[in-house]
Amino acid sequence: MSLFDNTELTLSAAIRGAGLRQTALSDNIANANTPGYQRQDVDFESALQSAMADGQNPENLQFSVQTDASAPMQPDGNSVDVDTESAKLAENGLDYESLITVAKARLDILQSAMGGGA
Repeated sequence: MSLFDNTELTLSAAIRGAGLRQTALSDNIANANTPGYQRQDVDFESALQSAMADGQNPENLQFSVQTDASAPMQPDGNSVDVDTESAKLAENGLDYESLITVAKARLDILQSAMGGGA
């Protein structure tokens, strides 16, 4: 029997995915002036939805960084728009913080139920 339920495992997977996405978005901004650099992203939300629909264990999910072929290309072959990336970075950061807050609240409830003090 596992101490953590499917919701906790899904939260943990989402936190991992959001963390990987934050790294990819940061890399995009860092390479905004690199000729030929193509924008990258991590679509962890779709991977989580598919896993949940298929009844897969979210703990085993592996997320990957993918090149965004749909991003508009600049004359130098770079597909990063710094303003767009900055907005996505801020949004993902807020999502990450929200996931951490929910996960911490759930762990605090579990700790309290087990008789541990906060």
